Amino acid sequence: MNCAVIFGGSGFIGTFFANYLIESKTVEKVYLYDKEQIDQKPFPYRKVLIAEQPQIVEINGDVRKPINWTPDEDIYLVANFAAIHREPGHEDFEYYETNLLGAEHVCSWTATVDCRNVIFTSSISPYGPSEQSKDERSLPTPTTAYGSSKLVAEKVHQSWLAADPQRRHLVIVRPGVVFGPNEGGNVSRLIKSVLNRYFFYTGNRTTRKAGTYVKELCIAMLWVLTRQQEKQSNFSLFNMTMNPGPSIEEYVDSVCKVANIKRYIPSVPFRVLLFIAQCIDTITRPLGIKHPFSPIRIEKLRRSNNILPTFLLETGYTYKYTLVSALTDWKQSNPDEWT
Repeated sequence: MNCAVIFGGSGFIGTFFANYLIESKTVEKVYLYDKEQIDQKPFPYRKVLIAEQPQIVEINGDVRKPINWTPDEDIYLVANFAAIHREPGHEDFEYYETNLLGAEHVCSWTATVDCRNVIFTSSISPYGPSEQSKDERSLPTPTTAYGSSKLVAEKVHQSWLAADPQRRHLVIVRPGVVFGPNEGGNVSRLIKSVLNRYFFYTGNRTTRKAGTYVKELCIAMLWVLTRQQEKQSNFSLFNMTMNPGPSIEEYVDSVCKVANIKRYIPSVPFRVLLFIAQCIDTITRPLGIKHPFSPIRIEKLRRSNNILPTFLLETGYTYKYTLVSALTDWKQSNPDEWT
């Protein structure tokens, strides 16, 4: 029997990828190694997704510490999804503590158990601000602790590969905004705000937000690894986004189409919204109160992430989902999030 081990496996991407590995018969068993178990998270759909697959087993562990656990089965694949990623929300050192130490510990453990296949989820954040389009050939210029920690973590995984390039395969994926059932992130908030009539534009109708449906991401990661093995190549780095990344208005229009609703979306001047956010932050920050109106988040509303999936386009990857079909699948999978 062979297995896969997913570090950070109880998270959003990990639960979907584990399910996909079993359904596609890539492996016979999947271990989710995480410091927080799925039952501890407020995401019922993910719990159901894992409960339906007895071949998926959770292991309690923290990648910030050396990994002392080993499965009984032969390990076909290691996927490192363990990360702190929400911006803002953490101190700078926390991004490095998890993303960098985690990469070092996972790679050290992977070498010890002699697993030959590794997938690492990085981020488009290493590219830095991207009003101009960027692809895999663009020079990374991260401007945040998160982006910098992810770029360094990529190099840690590449060092693992360089130790034995004849026998090892490494796939690094830089996904944009990953959305889907029980995501609990930006696209979930956008859907709720549009449905409940409190979404508004801030001069950002044409702002592009590179994103991908979580199920598309799972398909693409395994497709790239399989292609790499067939081509007898040892390394691939690719951006995982729709082509092109949808604009904010396209996200809103697609939500309305899938929900079968009509909405008038008002516009609020960006400077007014930013001033309000700064006032709220001035009051709440000294009190340690967290809120969704961070000036950093408000500024990100107008900042494009125009990242292109050039690698996938040049290697012949066929997308399964459009934005509308992805949102339709989401609604069918978990209709509670669309009410």
